[in-house]
Amino acid sequence: MRYRHLSLIIGLILGIMATLIVIPMFEPQDQFPMGATTGTLPSAGVPLPKPTASNYAVATNQKSTLQVVLEKGYVQCGVSQGLPGFSNPDDRGDWRGIDVDVCRAVAAAVLGDARRVKFTALSAKERFTALQSGEIDILSRNTTWTLTRDTSLGLDFIGVTYYDGQGFLVRKESGIKSVYELKGAAVCTNTGTTTELNVADFFRTNNIPYQIVAFEKSDEVIAAYDAGRCDAYTTDASGLYAERLKLTNIDEHIVLPELISKEPLGPVVRQGDDQWADIARWSLNALIGAEELGLTQKNVRSFLKSENPEVRRFLGVESSFGESLGLQNDWALNIVSQVGNYGESFERNLGKETRLGIERGLNAQWNEGGLMYAPPVR
Repeated sequence: MRYRHLSLIIGLILGIMATLIVIPMFEPQDQFPMGATTGTLPSAGVPLPKPTASNYAVATNQKSTLQVVLEKGYVQCGVSQGLPGFSNPDDRGDWRGIDVDVCRAVAAAVLGDARRVKFTALSAKERFTALQSGEIDILSRNTTWTLTRDTSLGLDFIGVTYYDGQGFLVRKESGIKSVYELKGAAVCTNTGTTTELNVADFFRTNNIPYQIVAFEKSDEVIAAYDAGRCDAYTTDASGLYAERLKLTNIDEHIVLPELISKEPLGPVVRQGDDQWADIARWSLNALIGAEELGLTQKNVRSFLKSENPEVRRFLGVESSFGESLGLQNDWALNIVSQVGNYGESFERNLGKETRLGIERGLNAQWNEGGLMYAPPVR
């Protein structure tokens, strides 16, 4: 009798064990580890892979921008259709300007040769589409950094090349001395820019009636203003000084004193390719940082024997920061020796000795009263 009870107990135990083993085999399994769908750490404590250019390329079945540039041997740079001081072809057809120098800096960093750049002239309306489609590798075209552009276009701004603000150009004979005197004025500007929005905000806020006259190409805008089709021309203040050079009688026009907006202008790359964004960002940083360190196009190689640890890291003599970017360790040396520093670029393209004659102002180094500031290489 007791053997029969023992058999029943053993059978019951075996049945319970079988249930515990078999039932989980038929339960639905999670597709991802715990926390993976929300970006937190999996339960096993293994961190999720950080998005990089390489895994972005794998995920999208595309090559990274760095791979593409290395294979074709040049950087394709989107620039303006001709804005003196920023991006404009000279008499020989060679592109010059502070935006152009940013692209040359990227080429020097990646390919070791600042000349290995091809330029695509783009209107304000075309510029973002050209970058989104892959027609260009980087956009360096006096483009204002805004929240909407940085979050809704699939693009990333990587820094500020020039701190600007929107201004107005008028004829001296009009007698207008202030933007607040533009009541009922016809105002010329470009389509597809922040300029139109700024004008609308300013005139509505100040209850000033106006009429907008917009064109796609900058040359069309300045030609319309020069022909008398509008009373004022508005764009970034730096652009006003540049475009004024195209007028029939330059001295008959003045830039009004007020600025109605903040316009931080900077280069743009595609979102999702972090390595390329880092390369573009640190190429701009190298231009700015070199000026602070006193490194110029002429003297930079003499600093290779410097005992200053900050200079040694910057020039690749010490440590291997270039490898962190996927570049040679002399990437910054190549930039400064071939392009110069930010101050040199500013002075030869926009500064007091040029036809534009623009003061450094906000674009001076941070320790000289400006806003230009580069993070440290360390």
